Amino acid sequence: MPIPIDAIGVRCARARLSIAAVLAALALPLPTAAQHLNLGDALARAAAFDPARTAVGARVEAAEAVARQANVKPRPILGLDVENFTGSGPYGLLDRSETTLSYAQPLERTGKREARVGRARAEVEVVRVRSVVARLDLLRDVQAAYAEAMAADAELLVAEARWVAAQASQRDITRRVKSARDPLFAGSRAEAMTAQAEIARDRSRDAVRASRDALAAFWGGTADFTLKLDDFFDVAPPVDLPVGNVPDMVLLEAQRDVAITTLRVEQSYGVADPTVRAGLRYFGQGGDAALVVGGSIPLGVRAANRANVERALAERSAAEADIAAAVLIRAREITRRLARLRALVLESERIRAEVIPHAIRAVEQVTIGFNRGGFDYLDVTEAERALADARARRVEVLREFHTGLATLDRLTGKYRALAATQFQERR
Repeated sequence: MPIPIDAIGVRCARARLSIAAVLAALALPLPTAAQHLNLGDALARAAAFDPARTAVGARVEAAEAVARQANVKPRPILGLDVENFTGSGPYGLLDRSETTLSYAQPLERTGKREARVGRARAEVEVVRVRSVVARLDLLRDVQAAYAEAMAADAELLVAEARWVAAQASQRDITRRVKSARDPLFAGSRAEAMTAQAEIARDRSRDAVRASRDALAAFWGGTADFTLKLDDFFDVAPPVDLPVGNVPDMVLLEAQRDVAITTLRVEQSYGVADPTVRAGLRYFGQGGDAALVVGGSIPLGVRAANRANVERALAERSAAEADIAAAVLIRAREITRRLARLRALVLESERIRAEVIPHAIRAVEQVTIGFNRGGFDYLDVTEAERALADARARRVEVLREFHTGLATLDRLTGKYRALAATQFQERR
């Protein structure tokens, strides 16, 4: 159903619009021919259409492949050495050569592989959560676009009411001019004001179409829907904020886990890994053979890797500090946003209950006095302008409320379940 014009405080007969006029103002087909779209529908459509879904899936698969690769053990080494291959004197070509075929196996120590796997799995979680955070940003933009579309509809109602009032004033003034009760320029001015109101109405219609097209672009659709403006005018500050860690905090914690596992990896690199070898040596002179065993171990690896360990320690400390700072900043921002939303709700309600009724009464009183000859047309237009300004101010306040609510919902991760739908489907 379309919103009754009383939603913006229109109770004066000269400024009342019929339902047909409202539908014409909104440039919409009849309600039965268009689908009603609420915020939940818009968010679900955008989430399902999200063109980044394919890229997100590919990035997760890449991170999971890195985790599988990290679990691979060091590969053995097959070697072939030919000593005394050629030389001078008795060391002619292959005369006294010694050929050794060897098999070597590096031996990882101190849980190097486990540390690598732990870091890779932590990086998989970072990719997952970062994708959820990006989708929350998308849903915030959709919510803000939905608020803009509703505000554009409400502004069109105000513009339509202003145009109807201007037409009524023009008719009254034209009648008075014809009866020589007002000068000719009064009629010309009334015509100019009606034209301006009509231009404003047409501009609002264009804004409605543009805002709906912008909203529909989030799911690659068309603006074949209606909006219920009750959701725009009936507002209240949120009281039950979502509890638990929001994805932004989970992302910081996942990044901290990467820093912790990276530190473990770098510390494990401070212990040398030995390599053992075994082989068979063939002596070219005499055709004898012998078994060869051996091994090697690098020296000074702890000192060589000390800077990497220090870097990993610093990154872990930075990640923990980021979490502590983000907790304080988020709490402060939520408190500030809540206070602003409460103030906007109060202002909207006071305009509705205190300002608009008095402005309507003033229009009615001035109109009656004008028809009796007690006021001139400037008094009428000034009263009507004050009423239109009050309505427009309320719409602007509500626009700020709904866009601010989108930011608050993003801060609290209200739609995190919807943002994580893709990964639930993958499982």
